[in-house]
Amino acid sequence: MALSPPSVARQPLHRRAVQVEAFQREDGLFELEARLTDTKSHPVELLGGMLPAGDPVHDMMLRVTLDDTFTVVAAESASMRVPVPGTCDAIADRYQRLVGLNLLRGFRRAVHERLGRVQGCTHLTELTAVLPTAALQAFAHLARKADEIDSSEPPFFIGHCHAYDRSGDVVRRHYPQWFVQAD
Repeated sequence: MALSPPSVARQPLHRRAVQVEAFQREDGLFELEARLTDTKSHPVELLGGMLPAGDPVHDMMLRVTLDDTFTVVAAESASMRVPVPGTCDAIADRYQRLVGLNLLRGFRRAVHERLGRVQGCTHLTELTAVLPTAALQAFAHLARKADEIDSSEPPFFIGHCHAYDRSGDVVRRHYPQWFVQAD
């Protein structure tokens, strides 16, 4: 079901587009490429001068390479358009701090510790938030499942989504060993 139509006339001001593409590499690894683009429907004054309507304020990319356990083995970022050239785009190498993190185990918390606030770029760091679910959508059928890695733990998705609530009907029917009766 779509959103209802707006009840009042409105004027577009800003558009943020986030795009994620997933790839399987010939060497058995996987890659996610995420891109964030911000545009304004009106001219905007930046520290470097006026930016025409429709030109990107931000155009940034992040690539992470993953193994079959969803662990980051390589990371790269690029900032093609930024509001403060020479400053915003000077920290691309910091995103290599993602290497060693696992997208399914405390990833967002670890990203915040390594790249939160002034340690990283707000916009590139925001892109990291979509990586875990994008990886699951893209690679879950190809990568080793959490229950194959450690059968004493439930699959990675149980307890992390309304549909897979441990006390819900889906888990009760399809994953009874991980079902927990609600209080």
